[in-house]
Amino acid sequence: MQIHIHSEISQIDGDQWNGLVTDNNPFMRHEFLLALENNQCASPEFGWHPCHIGIFEDAVEDASDKQDAKLIAAMPLYAKTNSYGEFVFDHAWSEAYHRNQLEYFPKLVSSIPYTPASGQRLLCERNRRDELYPVMLQTIQQFCQEQKYSGFHCLFPNGDEQDWLENNGLMARHDCQFHWHNKDYSCFEDFLDKLDKKKRKNVRQERRRVEQQEINIRVLDGHTASTKDWKDFAHFYQITFMEKYGTATLNEGFFKEVAEKLPDQIVLVLADTVSSENGPAECIAGSLMYRSDTILYGRHWGCSQQVDKLHFEACYYQGIEYCIANKLQHFEPGAQGQHKIARGFVPTLTRSSHWLNNSPFQESVDNFIKHERHNIEAYIKSLKSPYKDEQLTHDKELEQ
Repeated sequence: MQIHIHSEISQIDGDQWNGLVTDNNPFMRHEFLLALENNQCASPEFGWHPCHIGIFEDAVEDASDKQDAKLIAAMPLYAKTNSYGEFVFDHAWSEAYHRNQLEYFPKLVSSIPYTPASGQRLLCERNRRDELYPVMLQTIQQFCQEQKYSGFHCLFPNGDEQDWLENNGLMARHDCQFHWHNKDYSCFEDFLDKLDKKKRKNVRQERRRVEQQEINIRVLDGHTASTKDWKDFAHFYQITFMEKYGTATLNEGFFKEVAEKLPDQIVLVLADTVSSENGPAECIAGSLMYRSDTILYGRHWGCSQQVDKLHFEACYYQGIEYCIANKLQHFEPGAQGQHKIARGFVPTLTRSSHWLNNSPFQESVDNFIKHERHNIEAYIKSLKSPYKDEQLTHDKELEQ
């Protein structure tokens, strides 16, 4: 068994990496991670320094020669010099380090950059988890100590991985997202029929409002989206970050590369005006989603013109219709957003795991996490179900 730390995902064979990915998760696929690096999205410029783990069996000593090596385990891993693009906020932790003249950055993070979606983080052959999970964790902790990283953070792992990490001494943080679950609906109206009367009426009104404004909706994939479509969407993405004073880290090249390499996992919703006396039809808004074999993930939205209720149509209702038509089980539309409850989404517990490297704040962080978890639990319990005659479940049944 040989263990290597890779400064580029391209140093690991894509087919072997993808062979360890379950549910065809788009964000864990080699093509997606490679596109982030090829287009300088996950790069030192934005605080992401790739150091992916690859564990090989029968590997030769020369890490560049993988001809006889079989990849048996891997992990997307980054040394981070900031906390941007993680969606698990640790600003209070970094400030505590800073106040005490200690270095919080760099730290090690296993996550998908700019993607708060649950999924695999510890890739390995399914029947060798008991053997290989400990090897990966030991490798990470040793790497942290050698490089003097402040700690390791595994963000949004799937439930089985999270349970294992907690059982092996990592601290667990909780948060809440809002997900939609497909209860074998036959059509959108079938879904609406399960909502309570007020929310059902509201959804119909919002969809009708978009129709009244003569907006044409196009649902595309990587095969059917044109170069102009990606140029338009990249422009909308940039506008969103300019309006929110954030940093637009993704770009047109990234969107196009992923669409080319993973065309069947792209769901691009574009909104056009209708041609009239005032001018030709114009693309004015778009939302980008990705799909696995069972889950739809909503990721980005932007627009050049404000159209009443269009955001809900493009980001939520089109996604729900897509899930029903394609028999996907879940729809994760992104982080935060209690307003999603009124549109059929329910609170869902998300977790992340954390290990601090010889930290003087271990007890303080433990107390912080316990308090945070209590608040998240109370928040979820305070919410009401949008569905008729249904109570929300507040335990791990909600967890992905």
